[in-house]
Amino acid sequence: MDESLRQLQKRIGSVIKGKDDAVKMTIVALVARGNLLIEDVPGVGKTTLASAIARATDCSFHRIQFTSDLMPSDITGVSIFNPESREFEFKPGPIFANIVLADEINRTSPRTQSALLEAMNEKRISVENSTFRLPEPFMVIATQNPLEYHGTFPLPESQLDRFMIHLTLGYPAPDYEKMVVLEEPSFHSLETLEPAVTRQQILTAQERAQKVRVDGSLLDYLLHIVTETRRHERVRLGVSTRGAQFLLQAAKANAYFEGRDFLVPDDIRDLAPLVFRHRLILKTAKFIADAQKVIEEILESIPVPV
Repeated sequence: MDESLRQLQKRIGSVIKGKDDAVKMTIVALVARGNLLIEDVPGVGKTTLASAIARATDCSFHRIQFTSDLMPSDITGVSIFNPESREFEFKPGPIFANIVLADEINRTSPRTQSALLEAMNEKRISVENSTFRLPEPFMVIATQNPLEYHGTFPLPESQLDRFMIHLTLGYPAPDYEKMVVLEEPSFHSLETLEPAVTRQQILTAQERAQKVRVDGSLLDYLLHIVTETRRHERVRLGVSTRGAQFLLQAAKANAYFEGRDFLVPDDIRDLAPLVFRHRLILKTAKFIADAQKVIEEILESIPVPV
């Protein structure tokens, strides 16, 4: 494991207790240059996790609270006429940060949600006739409440496809929950959280992760899984080519996190549910748990390369 990433996981874990796997997957998504979607009930630490990784990586951070009246320009920015220069000047919106928290993203309309599409996919935004690059590293961490909650809008498939990894935090184990209840509120801990790595170390980790070696048999194995998601009898819409690319990137980042410069089957098997389950459109059921079962069935049916 990259020692700097070990320190990063430990630093974030000092605030998000008992969620080591979730913390690791958040770091993997960042190293893989991906975006993260965290879906769970209110009050389990979704926002705290996003804030903690920004502070622990010494990255610039903006939080956008998504509401029903939020406009696309509230995210990207707007051109304002300057009477002195007699020209329009662009005023950047909160999307211009290394880590952007889209809090409760499904509480706003699809039109406003779509303002993030270009940023998430191309790391840039277009406003009127101008294009602006976003800072590196760049990552969107979106949180959402389950769809059965009041006042929520389902994310469109094109938006879901831009998220590399989907996480659910769940309630902490009893021992950890007791510890959290007795301690001071998490926002006090966040205020004193010191960086564990620099932005440059994250950029270096991203470059090195992309150089992780992939054997041809493992690439075939990955694509076999993708193909089966499109053939499965319970699936209406399977994994896209972008989803396949994201799984490879995430698997490489996971291998790098574990201190390897080569991929093994477990990198693909462990990451496949997290990368694929929010992409599957099932014929009947609509819950993440149902998509998870389908992916697990597919993984069990395909021989693992040796």
